Amino acid sequence: MNTPFLSIEGLAKRFPSPDGPEPLTVFENVNFGIERGEFVCIIGHSGCGKSTIMNVLAGLDEATDGVVIMNQREVKGPSLDRGVVFQNYSLLPWLSALKNVTFAVAARHKDWSKEQVRAHSYKYLEMVGLADGAEHRKPSQLSGGMRQRVSIARAFAIQPELLLLDEPFGALDALTRGTIQDELLKIWRGTEQTVFMITHDVDEAIYLADRILLMTNGPYARVAESVEVGIPRPRARDEIVEHPHYYKVRNHLVHFLARRSKEMAGREHATASGRPETVRFDEPDDERPAAPTLYAVNE
Repeated sequence: MNTPFLSIEGLAKRFPSPDGPEPLTVFENVNFGIERGEFVCIIGHSGCGKSTIMNVLAGLDEATDGVVIMNQREVKGPSLDRGVVFQNYSLLPWLSALKNVTFAVAARHKDWSKEQVRAHSYKYLEMVGLADGAEHRKPSQLSGGMRQRVSIARAFAIQPELLLLDEPFGALDALTRGTIQDELLKIWRGTEQTVFMITHDVDEAIYLADRILLMTNGPYARVAESVEVGIPRPRARDEIVEHPHYYKVRNHLVHFLARRSKEMAGREHATASGRPETVRFDEPDDERPAAPTLYAVNE
């Protein structure tokens, strides 16, 4: 069996409990792999440890147990090989949009000239539709959607081996969200970078991801299933709902979040389970789409 580009083995996170000697176990026995160039989303209710897992992958936090291996090297501490985009933009407020990107690119490519750094940075701002003057504005002069575009441009511009996205569109309106999702996919297709993204939006996950990881509720949360989307790329937003697998995948995700994430939670399941179950949808393409199930994740 080939070793995946990113391998998460036996990951657990525990905190001291104020109520007794036994620690609080947020998640335990988390195991999954991601292939190079793959776009993977992870979904689960609040408190299951999704952001903590991402922080461990980024090197911003340490797991209590387990190991993260990327490209056959153990992840220990932050690195420019891993780019992160947070929901709150995380831009330097005293720098312009362009200088926010050049600051990161210059740190990544110390041997580049200022002209090389600027041209490279400007190219990625162009990719997210921030040119013709917007690149000279400071974050306070940009809308929320424009700030997030700068964050995405900066993350891709440093050309990390792994791009980590922590609900990057959660604070955006629906129209802006859709536009930036499309721009994210456009850049991803051009760079073939590996992406790991947290989201609470099942439709967003289906539109963007190759696979969707489903986490049970905490404490003692784990990654229970790996759902293969199986819808060909490129995907058109107005056509994807017509694919016969779309509502089958969607209904499966909704059912997991509404019921099974709680039923499969707990210490007994976490300690007894290994790698997540792989779920595929291989029905004939001429089968009619299933009726949608309506559900919202309450956060």
